[in-house]
Amino acid sequence: EVQLVESGGGLVQAGGSLRLSCAAAGFSVDDYTIGWFRQAPGKEREGVSCISSRAGGTYYADSVKGRFTISSDNAKNTVYLQMNSLKPEDTAVYYCAATHHTILVVITDPYVYWGQGTQVTVSS
Repeated sequence: EVQLVESGGGLVQAGGSLRLSCAAAGFSVDDYTIGWFRQAPGKEREGVSCISSRAGGTYYADSVKGRFTISSDNAKNTVYLQMNSLKPEDTAVYYCAATHHTILVVITDPYVYWGQGTQVTVSS
């Protein structure tokens, strides 16, 4: 059974850091593109970052470039999102998702497996 489980969310002050984890089961993260998305109340889900060994790289949305870093640990079958210099506008539910397409984009359509989400709240 394919499963994605996010963890690591929480409440942090502006300027602080959090590291989100996305633990995968039922498939190898090395064979998929893993993306991070977020959704704030009343807003559409937006792509944040993705990583793909098959595509050979990573992608970051402009809003997080230079502050967030995505990485993967194949031995643990887990993808991480290190979030530094957090801002109140980063407040959202963060989801990880997986697609078998060899892509480096964070639009929702290609991603077929989704986690349940983890809340990130950044106070000002």
